[in-house]
Amino acid sequence: MTYCLGIKVKQGLVALADTRITTGTDTTIKKKITIVQKKNHSLFIMTSGLRSVRDKAIVYFDELLETEEFTKLYQAVNAFGQQVRRVAEEDRPTLEKAGFKFDLNTIIGGQLKDDEEHKLFLLYPEGNWVELGLGAPFVIIGNSGHGKAILNRVVNEDSDMRLALKAGFLSFDSTRVSSNNVDFPIDVALYKKGTFELVEQRFTEKEMAEISAQWDEELKNALMNIPGEWMDKAFDKLPVNTNEV
Repeated sequence: MTYCLGIKVKQGLVALADTRITTGTDTTIKKKITIVQKKNHSLFIMTSGLRSVRDKAIVYFDELLETEEFTKLYQAVNAFGQQVRRVAEEDRPTLEKAGFKFDLNTIIGGQLKDDEEHKLFLLYPEGNWVELGLGAPFVIIGNSGHGKAILNRVVNEDSDMRLALKAGFLSFDSTRVSSNNVDFPIDVALYKKGTFELVEQRFTEKEMAEISAQWDEELKNALMNIPGEWMDKAFDKLPVNTNEV
């Protein structure tokens, strides 16, 4: 499984991806985010699904970039979607015969020279896509069930990038402690609107241990500080256990 998160705020884009690859009983570390950086051309690609499908689609897309130039991000998203469909035509029958489902969800974000602002897209295995924006400032692919709560509560399009990354890490950390197929290290990509320059940073479990521990403690303290009087009329209905000392 995978945890990849893309956040779009007015200030820019935040991307975060775990690196754990699980194959049967084996686990390895592999990068799940690809950066394409040229003059007036900045984009990142994150994927969730079969690694072989992802690698083949990326190779085809890289080859396409040698001869094609895209001026708007949606054009690059369309092109990557075409490569995903190409891989599906080539590999789906063999994969399904072996018991594997053809599956590749993709987050693509960035800004190309004719884009008025930074963009964030979710691309489906069929090659179609949706654009994320106002009202939907983030998207998770892979193991998405455990980490949405904090993002839903604190992140909106007016959030600054530092808050977005902080919430994004805590979302990842909530997923990590609930699932053994999502883990450190994590790769982070940041893009500030209009700069046409993506930056990357990898964070290890050791580097983030103190933050994870603080988050655990903060949650426990917050729970203890929630008033409990509202529960009394439910607990008062419980019968008295005469065997209690």
